[in-house]
Amino acid sequence: MSEIDRKEVAILRVLDQSQRPLGAGKIAKELRSHGIELEERAVRYHLEALDDLGLTEPLGRPGRQITPAGRRELTEARVAEKVGLVSSRLESYAYETTFNPATGTGQVALNISFVPSSSLSRALGVMRPVLNSWLATSRRIRLFQTGERIGNRMVPPGSVGIGTVCSVALNGIILKAGIPVQSVFGGLLAVEDNMGKRFTEVVHYGGTSLDPVEVFIKSGATSVALAVSKGTGVVGASFREVPSVAREHVISEIEKAKPWGVSGLVAIGNPSSPLFEVEVGPGRCGLVIAAGLNPVAAAEEAGIPTSSHALTALYPYERLVDANDLQV
Repeated sequence: MSEIDRKEVAILRVLDQSQRPLGAGKIAKELRSHGIELEERAVRYHLEALDDLGLTEPLGRPGRQITPAGRRELTEARVAEKVGLVSSRLESYAYETTFNPATGTGQVALNISFVPSSSLSRALGVMRPVLNSWLATSRRIRLFQTGERIGNRMVPPGSVGIGTVCSVALNGIILKAGIPVQSVFGGLLAVEDNMGKRFTEVVHYGGTSLDPVEVFIKSGATSVALAVSKGTGVVGASFREVPSVAREHVISEIEKAKPWGVSGLVAIGNPSSPLFEVEVGPGRCGLVIAAGLNPVAAAEEAGIPTSSHALTALYPYERLVDANDLQV
């Protein structure tokens, strides 16, 4: 990856998401909508530097467009960001979560999954049983139409975005209660007789450049729909640790959120004891949490093409809609 700064990465993103060439003024306006203040003159300076690197191409009056080399640069920048996604970004989103179990309001992290508009009704049909089960973080979702933006993602033409609550919402609830929580790994959990049994695949968050559950879903490794309908299958889940002295406090805080449709706690271990064959340190308790993308996994299992992006943006929980109330 060439030596370009964050502002230039942001400019490349704006150009990549545009359907036509853009001038410096329009780029500056788009950057402001993302919270980046950059004067038009400064944008021109950065564009000239990007031209020199072959990452953008001037087209005269219409403005500039991103080049294939620019798209490759942007892809590498996104991979670098994803390393942070599974470690420091999990911590950041947990800290920024403001959901209040007493009122059912506040910010939570959303995953976004794109499905073809023509498949939306069928996708919701297979997702609802999972959203209403113990294998989802919340039964509330949000639909985003073509052209709408969620964080730095835009719903592509011919698609609908389905926002699901990320499991890091539980981290946020626990953290806001004054309890430190550590995210250890994500993976595949075998379910038998409607109970979690053991992890069959794990990917530790530290150092990975991909969200584990996204990869497992696209590889066809899950059987979430079967786990819900028959009680046996393979689902996405993550492993957390909390101080053992806070075990009952953790259970209490998660119980407070249930009336608002927030759940997803698969199991909590005993102090200093293994949970689902995973060892924990002295004075710690293991926590297994269902993946927020499990409902989307069910859609993928049904042959509906999906494209998912974990931890896309913070969103007010009160603006989400119970999936059972959606008429599509």
